[in-house]
Amino acid sequence: MSTLEQTKALTLCVLIPTYNNEKTLPSVIDAVLLYCSDVIVVNDGSTDKTTKILNDYTDKITVLSYPKNKGKGYALKTGFREARQKGFRYVLTLDSDGQHFADDIPNFIKAVEKHPDALVIGSRNFNQPNMKQGSLFANKFSNFWVSVQTGKVLPDTQTGYRLYPLRRMKKILPFCSRYEAEIELLVRCAWKGISLIAIPIQVYYPPMEERVSHFRPNRDFLRISLLNTLLCFLAVVYGYPSLLYHKIIKGL
Repeated sequence: MSTLEQTKALTLCVLIPTYNNEKTLPSVIDAVLLYCSDVIVVNDGSTDKTTKILNDYTDKITVLSYPKNKGKGYALKTGFREARQKGFRYVLTLDSDGQHFADDIPNFIKAVEKHPDALVIGSRNFNQPNMKQGSLFANKFSNFWVSVQTGKVLPDTQTGYRLYPLRRMKKILPFCSRYEAEIELLVRCAWKGISLIAIPIQVYYPPMEERVSHFRPNRDFLRISLLNTLLCFLAVVYGYPSLLYHKIIKGL
């Protein structure tokens, strides 16, 4: 069975949030379409040529757009809602900046076939050329707090390359509107008893002069820190009891 047939059988779609990635977006979409014919792109208020590019794909993919940038978390929420309305069981998310490789999609499929309704998280190799030390520190910082909040040790909690078990998540949607939404989703899914499975993925870090990043180091790091403070409080009053409950249920 080909990967195209497997994604159909799993009722899986690919969700690509995008904001001002006109240089890499076409190649990302073209590569993904080789593995999955159900693709949703959320144009998060782009001001470059993204809208024009997406107009050329309207007969192949679903395009959702709004005029003002609202953040990655909001884009994910928009895409998840669309995927639910279309009846998909799984949503595989990847970034539009060219750092993720579509030929890793079969590995996500193998993982979810082995662990049905798990949240499969791509784990990057950080021993790469052009890797910023600040990004490495931020990921270690995030990994630590997620382990405190869930008891689950993960090698990469900030990657955007993930396979979400949408049907198993039921009504879970991110409250946060920007990058911290992906941490929030990990923690809330773990509290719901959803298994978190990490798999290795390829990653490409372009030279600094070619890189397009919308991460705002000071502001976004503050937002992540505030979220972790809130999640640590919620872990005590809700998260840990919920984890214990689901552990007992699974053991019965």
